[in-house]
Amino acid sequence: MKIRKFKPFQKGFRAYYLLVISIVALTIIIQSMTQYSLNKQRINAQIANLAGRQRMLSQKLLNELYSCRYHNCDYAEMKLVLTKLYQMNGYLQRGNKELKIEPLTDPDILKEFSKLEPHLEWLNSELKDFRNFKNISFNDVTYRVDRFLVIMDDIANMFQQKVDEDIRTMMVIELELAIFSIVIIFFEIFFIVNPIIGRILDQKKKLTEIAWHQSHVFSSHMKNITDLQYVLKVEKSPERQRDIYGFIAEELDHLKNVSKNMEKSLEETTEEPKPHHIVIRKVEDFLEKYNLVLSKKETSDSPEPTKAE
Repeated sequence: MKIRKFKPFQKGFRAYYLLVISIVALTIIIQSMTQYSLNKQRINAQIANLAGRQRMLSQKLLNELYSCRYHNCDYAEMKLVLTKLYQMNGYLQRGNKELKIEPLTDPDILKEFSKLEPHLEWLNSELKDFRNFKNISFNDVTYRVDRFLVIMDDIANMFQQKVDEDIRTMMVIELELAIFSIVIIFFEIFFIVNPIIGRILDQKKKLTEIAWHQSHVFSSHMKNITDLQYVLKVEKSPERQRDIYGFIAEELDHLKNVSKNMEKSLEETTEEPKPHHIVIRKVEDFLEKYNLVLSKKETSDSPEPTKAE
């Protein structure tokens, strides 16, 4: 006796697998895009925030210098502000792995940084030594800080515009992905889910036909045979017995036809060819082309008998 091996990629299961795989793939893509968008927005917002912080540091540098000239001087704070201002200017242009800042590639923003560079270099060279504080013109420092502030304000605005453009781009991509997902879902409903439901309804119809044959036709012929057997037992005439045997043979022939009709209702399909069958057939051909379908083999519970020599 042969037992058919379970084939998870046979025709009856491929539509289910295609449906599940497509849903999983869409979920992964949507989640990946969402995480990528959130991460990029976070980094861009951080860069815009650091650019805005540069303006605050330039103002604080001027205040610290004023305190050193006319009040108590905190050189450590002055040095810290100057160092942060100078280092962050380099991070915004060349990037920083710890802060997850990518190197700047926008030519317009880089052009503004080139205008900013002379003022920052002048401030760093003149203010890095506290012994020169009394010899530095406060008006010169104020001019440099004001120029730095104006240019840095333009850079911060350009970073913010870049952030807004990236957000709009990601919104468009997410909207397109959502529309694509809806199209895929409708495609699956019309070309996968509905055909599966149709097959289930066809199977239900076949089982209903079998039940009808079983309950009506089959039972009717069995009752006739039972009645003929009873008549055969009480009938004494040989000629009449031969006639009854003929009737029983006819009833048996009818039973054979009923059995054939039952088998035929299981094998034949009531599903008419539809356009989506072409799509499903192409998907199945694709799976077979790339060896995604298991080979059709059968296993037996006992080895085939060999011929006697």
